[in-house]
Order: sequence, then C-alpha cells, then structure tokens
Amino acid sequence: MSNVIVILGPTASGKSKLAVDLALRLGKKRTEIISADSRQVYIGLNIGAGKITKKEMRGVPHHLLDVASLRRTFTAHDYQKLGGRTLKNILAQGKIPIICGGTGFYIDSLLYNYSLPEVKPNIPLRKKLDGLSAEALFKKLEKLDPARAGVIDPHNKRRLIRALEIVLGTKKPIPLLIKKSSYRILKIGITLPDGILKKKINVRLTQRLSHGLIPEVKRLRASGVSSKKLEGLGLEYRYINRFLENKVTKKEMTETLEKEIWRYAKRQMTWFKRDPEIHWLNSKAKKEASNLIDAFLRQSAGISEPNQR
Repeated sequence: MSNVIVILGPTASGKSKLAVDLALRLGKKRTEIISADSRQVYIGLNIGAGKITKKEMRGVPHHLLDVASLRRTFTAHDYQKLGGRTLKNILAQGKIPIICGGTGFYIDSLLYNYSLPEVKPNIPLRKKLDGLSAEALFKKLEKLDPARAGVIDPHNKRRLIRALEIVLGTKKPIPLLIKKSSYRILKIGITLPDGILKKKINVRLTQRLSHGLIPEVKRLRASGVSSKKLEGLGLEYRYINRFLENKVTKKEMTETLEKEIWRYAKRQMTWFKRDPEIHWLNSKAKKEASNLIDAFLRQSAGISEPNQR
C-alpha cells in the first residue's frame, strides 16, 4: 500500500508551515503537498483564505491552490475528483503526498472509498431556499441531516443551501464515511490550548488586516464578485464586505470576525475529534511529527516498531 501523510488541525494552528518543514526534512524531491482547504481552491482568495505564498512554499510543490473560478461553485465532489487524480499522480512518481488543511470533509474524500453524491444544481430549489433566513435553513438541515448540521457554518447560506440541495435531491443524508482506504495513512493533528489558539487567531487577523485584506475584498468587488458570493465565502470575505457596504463599523467587523473565526475553529475540531486515528501534537509539533513519520515509514518498509500511540 502507498504511504500518505496528513497534517490537519484548526485554523491558525500552523499547519502549512509544519507541512513544509516536514516535506523539506523528507526531501524536496520526495514529497509534494496537496492543499485541503475549501477556499484556497479559488483564484483571487489569497490573504483572507490564508493561501501559502511561493516564498513560504520554499520550493516544495503545492497542489489544489487556484484551481477554480469564483464564477462557479467548486464542490466537494469536484475536489475529490481533482484531488484524487493529483494524489495518484504524486504516488506514481514514487513520491510521498502530504495532505495539508483544515477542511475535514475534503481530507476524508481523498483518503477513503467515499462515494459523494453528484447532485447537479437545482435552480428552482435554490431560489426557494434563498428566500429563507440562514437560521431557518439551518433548522431545516438539522432535521434532515443532523450530522452535516453539526459541522456546517450555521450562518453560511450558500453552504446551507448546497447541503439541503444534496439531501433533498438524494432523499437521504450524506452517508456516513466508510473508513476503508487503499492507502497507508499517518494523520498528524495540531492541537493548542484555547487561550493560545485564540491569541494566534487575534494576531493573524491583525496581520492580515494590516497586509491588505480589506483592499483584497475591494478588488474582488471591483472585479464583479457579487455581495452574495462574498457572503457565501464566509468569515473574512463576509464581514469585510459588510463593512464596505457600511452595514457595520470597522470595530464591529473586527470583533465579530474574530469571534466567528474562533467558532469556525471549534467546528473544525468537532469534525476531527471523531477520528481516533489522528495523532494529536502540541507546540513541539515538528520534532514529534518527525519522529512519528520516521516510525511510520520504517513500518512501511517492514522494519518492526513498537506502538507509537
């Protein structure tokens, strides 16, 4: 079986840097990184989506960044198809893929024999659902697919409508994940105490605002990206767009955004904590992660190792 390494965790925990550090330790010619982030797939979402820069990549190839236009919706099914091809191509070259990201549904779609429903857009249904509030949509989803409701952003109408479109189109909730994979998988998760993660979220948001986040949203608006689309992209794009439309003050925008990012991090952890296969590490992640990877690869090569858990 082929080896696959996964680096995951909540937003602002330092996943991207750790993935690059580990890839460099293994060797640039031996590894490539696949992003698992539902917003980084879009062209133009850079600062707000936390997209890694060329400089930060340090020569390590990255995939599934800037692969979709904001003019269309990029679904989990799209990600599974494109990501699956990328994963197989990396393995065919004899390299080790490192999947890195915080969108748990995307990660699972690559790792397991998970048949995602390919439900085409239902325009009449979307128009009908769009007339409901986010609160009403969320309550409806809770009744029809409580598992999906447990991890979705309850304020994101675009995602709520898509989730309802799927469950109403298939007449059943998205099936539970079958933990069956054709890969040998090592999952490394970064976990931080709440106080430290909240501080990192605050610092990162402050940095992004000072490094051009508001101008980025202005450019998106000027390029024709609608307010509805920005609202659907969530978090930074939603609340900065509201600020630019004079619906909230800058102070209100910043305070609300920080709270919503924290809530998003908690939803990410809700998803990840269902998985007992994840090796959770603290702030000494690099050294401990390196040790886990060494043991994982030795076991793969047939060299016996004591249980690392």
